[in-house]
Amino acid sequence: MFRTIMIAGLFMGVGAGTAFAHVSLESQEAPVDSTYKAVFRVPHGCDGKATTAVRIKIPEGVIDVKPMPKAGWKLETVKGKYAKAYSLWGETISEGVTEVNWNGGNLPDEFYDEFVLRARLTGDLPAGETLRFPVVQECEGGGTARWIEIPAAGQDEDAVEHPAPGLKLLPKK
Repeated sequence: MFRTIMIAGLFMGVGAGTAFAHVSLESQEAPVDSTYKAVFRVPHGCDGKATTAVRIKIPEGVIDVKPMPKAGWKLETVKGKYAKAYSLWGETISEGVTEVNWNGGNLPDEFYDEFVLRARLTGDLPAGETLRFPVVQECEGGGTARWIEIPAAGQDEDAVEHPAPGLKLLPKK
């Protein structure tokens, strides 16, 4: 299972110089205790092959996830228990979407596309840290790119081959 939020100092935001080298987030900063529109950019396929599926693991502390359907793609969500209960609009919730899967589509290697979801960043998330969204990209012929690596404390994101997209958490507004 992916470990999706790590202890302070483990992360950095995605740098502009690497934005098209791997799956990345369009908006790489957001305040805790807010609604966030996550736009995942898929810049290429796997070794020249078309992308046919994109799976995103939802980190703990990200709730009320609603993915955007995509023409030509099948959309599925996986639901499960959260590690703790959260308050959402006056109600206590302890389970919800933990993974979003778009599959059955065809994104040729020479094009890029975006996969979108909306979610609530809880006030329990630690401002100043970076939240990671592990992504698995599947391609024609069985190729796979696993954008799931978390840079070690003090390590530059460019030092890992397949970094998970990162979201720097800002203080609550």
